[in-house]
Amino acid sequence: RLLPDLPDKIEQAAFAQLTREQALLYQKVVDQLLADADELEGMQRRGRVLAALTRLKQVCNHPAHALKDGSRLAGRSGKLNRFDELVAELLDVGERALVFTQFREMGDLLQTHLREQFALDAAFLHGGVPRAARDRMVASFQSGAGAPLLVVSLKAGGTGLNLTAASQVIHYDRWWNPAVEDQATDRAWRIGQQRTVHVHKLVCQGTVEERIGEIIDDKRAIADAVLG
Repeated sequence: RLLPDLPDKIEQAAFAQLTREQALLYQKVVDQLLADADELEGMQRRGRVLAALTRLKQVCNHPAHALKDGSRLAGRSGKLNRFDELVAELLDVGERALVFTQFREMGDLLQTHLREQFALDAAFLHGGVPRAARDRMVASFQSGAGAPLLVVSLKAGGTGLNLTAASQVIHYDRWWNPAVEDQATDRAWRIGQQRTVHVHKLVCQGTVEERIGEIIDDKRAIADAVLG
């Protein structure tokens, strides 16, 4: 981690509020979980809890992500609204950005939304992209051609990608493991990066996402204490 020739990295949470639609969906998932938890035990119960947590994260992302119904995107998700603010700001100042999500379907939705909302034809780099196409996406983004945003699945963004053309990183949703997030961020914050890298982590307030954020920060603090 001690790389003296790297510029600064500034990380911050970008907080959002659930819309009424999201809050109702969220409550429904919680109520169902509580009802199920009373009836199940052991591994079954644990499996149901993990499934519910994933579903809650999807609700926080967007109702259309949770419902998987192909419904319209604009104006229904507090998080997507906050994302739009970030995108508008970075477009204003001519910055390039990486947008990470752990969900393949959310990446598809973000691609669609960027086209509809900003007329941006952003590429989506995920595990299913063949090697040659992936190399072309990276080369195009690095050269400044095409859209100034690149959507990347968290898994595909793990290692081996050099995306230093981006000085902004947006984590649309949070992963439990801080090392996985840091690895993704380090696609931009690495040797060759000349500018300060700004990292924005989208979090819906008062939800499981805020709690996940706290857990990640705690894990990071422990790791820093041990390594430091």
